[in-house]
Amino acid sequence: MKKQQKKITSIGGSALIEGIMMRGPKRTAAACRVDKDTIELVDIEVKPVFKSGFWKIPLVRGIAGMIDSMRLSYKALGISADKAMEAGLVEEEEPSKFEKWLEKTFGDKLMNVIMVIASILGVAIALGLFMFLPSKLFDWTIAPHITEWAESSARLLKSAFEGVLKLVLFFGYMIIVSQMEDMKRVFMYHGAEHKTIFCYENDEELTVENVRKQTRFHPRCGTSFLVVTLLVGIIVGLFIPTAPFGIKFLRPVFRLLLLPVMVGLGYEVIKLCGKHDNVFTRILATPGLWAQRITTKEPKDEMIECAIKAMEAVIPDDGSDILSCCPDLEPIQEKDDSQTAE
Repeated sequence: MKKQQKKITSIGGSALIEGIMMRGPKRTAAACRVDKDTIELVDIEVKPVFKSGFWKIPLVRGIAGMIDSMRLSYKALGISADKAMEAGLVEEEEPSKFEKWLEKTFGDKLMNVIMVIASILGVAIALGLFMFLPSKLFDWTIAPHITEWAESSARLLKSAFEGVLKLVLFFGYMIIVSQMEDMKRVFMYHGAEHKTIFCYENDEELTVENVRKQTRFHPRCGTSFLVVTLLVGIIVGLFIPTAPFGIKFLRPVFRLLLLPVMVGLGYEVIKLCGKHDNVFTRILATPGLWAQRITTKEPKDEMIECAIKAMEAVIPDDGSDILSCCPDLEPIQEKDDSQTAE
C-alpha cells in the first residue's frame, strides 16, 4: 500500500552538472560537488519577468511559470558547468581557432552567448520535430488514402497520428540520451532531487539513509509536465481543421499559436497532481511517472548529500512552502507554487 505523504511542499528543483538546484519560496540555491569531500552552495537570484496579477490567472500562470523556470534552470546549469570545469570534473579539450575567437570576442559573456544560441537552436529543432514534421508526415503518407473521410474523422485520425509520433520522438530521444554517461549522472542527480523532496514531505529527517528509501518518481516534475503537455496537444488538435482555409501548412502554424494554451493546461494538471494525492490525480500523473523511469535513476550517496544540502538551504523557517498538510485536503492558503520538481 502506498505510503501517504504528511505534507506537500512548493519547493522544487532541477538536476545540474554534478549538482542540484532547489527553489523555495524565499531562496533558491544550487549545491555543486567540487570534489569528493566538498559541496559548494551558491545562491541564485532570477527576477520574475511577469509580476502583475494577470500572470497569476489560471492557464496564464503556467506560461509565466515555465518561462521563469527555464531562465532559472539555465542560470543554475551555467553555474554548475563553471564549477565542474573549475574542479576538473569535466575534461577540457584544446580549444579550436573558432573557440579562441569566440572567447576573445565575448570574454566572460561567452557562456551566456552559447546558452542563448543553444536555446534558439533547441527551440527551432523542437518546433520542427514536434509541430511541422508530424503534420507533414501525415499529409505525405496517410492523407492521400482518406480523401473521402468526413472532416471530423480525418481530424481525429490526424491528431492521433501526430500525438503518437510526438510521443515516440520524445521517448526515443530520452532513451538515446539516457545512454550517454554524462546524462546518466544527471538523471541520477534528478532521482536524488525527487527522493529528497519526498523525504521532506514525509516529515522525515533529511539524512542519506532516509532519502535513499524514498521513491524517485514525483508527480510535480518537468518530465511529467512535458508528457502531459504532449497529451493535451492531442486533444487540442481535435479542434484544428486538417487544412485551415484550405491550406494544409496552416495546421502546424495554428498548433504553434495554440502552444500557450497547451502549456497552460499542462501546468494546471501538474499543479493539481502536485497538491493532491488521490485516485483521480494518480491517474492523471501516471503517464509522467512512467516517463520518469527514463529521466530519473537511483542516485549515489554523494548525490543525495548534494540534494540534502540544497534542500536544507531553501526550507523557510515560517513554513510558507507548505501547500497542504494532508494530500486529500484543499491547500491551507493560495501560494505561488510555479516551481516544479524537474
